[in-house]
Amino acid sequence: MASIGSNAQQIILLVALGASLLTVTRAATVIVGGSENWRYGYNYTEWAANTAPFYFHDTLVFKYENSTPPHSVYLLPNLWSYSTCDFSKAKLLANSTQVKGDGFKFVLNQWRVFYFASGEANDCKEGLMKMAIVPWPRF
Repeated sequence: MASIGSNAQQIILLVALGASLLTVTRAATVIVGGSENWRYGYNYTEWAANTAPFYFHDTLVFKYENSTPPHSVYLLPNLWSYSTCDFSKAKLLANSTQVKGDGFKFVLNQWRVFYFASGEANDCKEGLMKMAIVPWPRF
């Protein structure tokens, strides 16, 4: 009988631990670039480093003002593509019209490195419109 009581205590402890891990603070909505939005010439690699940490289920919002040239949002597959601004295997997440106004929203839903960049003209290579983000679990 002692083992039944011990097992019950272990189950209660596991349920309490699981419940505490499921208690999640609210996911944040983050405007990429802050007040600068998604624009040519702003250093998004630096912005991401200064804004981190990012967490699972945070939402990134890419947007630009109508007064700036159009910009897109691509998800690059790896560090090489990110470093060289190679879009040949990149996935288009939002074209230039989807980033206007309220912007394009992307939820960080995996634990991996997300490589983002704009694929318009020289946005990535010369315009610094690229960043890498790794979301972390909330505890």
